[in-house]
Amino acid sequence: MTRTRTATSAKRTLLACIAALVVASIAYRVLIFRQLQHTSLVFIGIPALLALALTGVQPKTSVGTVNKTIAIALCLSGILFGEGFVCILMASPLFFLVGTIVGKLRATPDEERSVGAKRSIGAERWSHYGIALLAPLCLEGVVPKFEMARAESVSVTRVVAATPGEVRTALSSGMRFDLELPRFLQLGFPKPGRVSGQGLAVGDRRTIEFLHGHHPGTLVLEVHAATPNGVAFAAVSDDSYITHWLSWRSAEVSWQDMGHGRTLVTWTLRYRRRLDPAFYFKPLERYGVSLAAEYLIETLATPPAPPAGS
Repeated sequence: MTRTRTATSAKRTLLACIAALVVASIAYRVLIFRQLQHTSLVFIGIPALLALALTGVQPKTSVGTVNKTIAIALCLSGILFGEGFVCILMASPLFFLVGTIVGKLRATPDEERSVGAKRSIGAERWSHYGIALLAPLCLEGVVPKFEMARAESVSVTRVVAATPGEVRTALSSGMRFDLELPRFLQLGFPKPGRVSGQGLAVGDRRTIEFLHGHHPGTLVLEVHAATPNGVAFAAVSDDSYITHWLSWRSAEVSWQDMGHGRTLVTWTLRYRRRLDPAFYFKPLERYGVSLAAEYLIETLATPPAPPAGS
């Protein structure tokens, strides 16, 4: 008898998981159709929808059931999106966090201790209140003007073992990206490929191809201001995969003589965040951009080391 109940419960759980995945898939397709794939409705709303669809199954392990289904959904989407798996990797902690919160809200301590225990009226009420608090988070980027500031600026300063003249010469030369990328930027983000352009005169351009699976794209930068101790580039166009996360605005480089063959170089990158919610993606993007700025100082503002034995 117990074995029959267990088998029946397992079948119900499987059917509930399949149904939840279908609902979430349809919801995602609708959001793409409405061009809302970068909003909080994807990264908070969909995992919340999955969790709500599953919390009625096996209450004793509701959180586990929710997170197992989310894991299956993320793995399946990884197969579907291929090179876009980095988006899934970045968002997965948020998916599991939302799933756990909703699962916990829908399962009282009594339910976690005893299968089949009845929820109290008070617990049910607080459960609804808790889930209602998640609703506004799902609307960021969806409702006009209901969003955090998107303009971001990240500056990194490093001391380079070169004179200001050598730094300027390095910046005016052709670009080279021969150093290994930071590990975070190797997780599946676009990587620089072919490059062209040189010079620091106003109007000079740089073209950088970014490789990303079957979606290569090109970022074009143009010098729009130059001083003896600095240069500013404006983003002219960008059709690379990077635009799924952010839109570049400008890059500014300044340098200051520190004496003894050393120069203080500051690289500032300005961009517009495209992913919501801000509380999650803002720090992630700022971290990635800071690594990029540091890498640019090491590769473009630092003169190459002389060949060994020279």
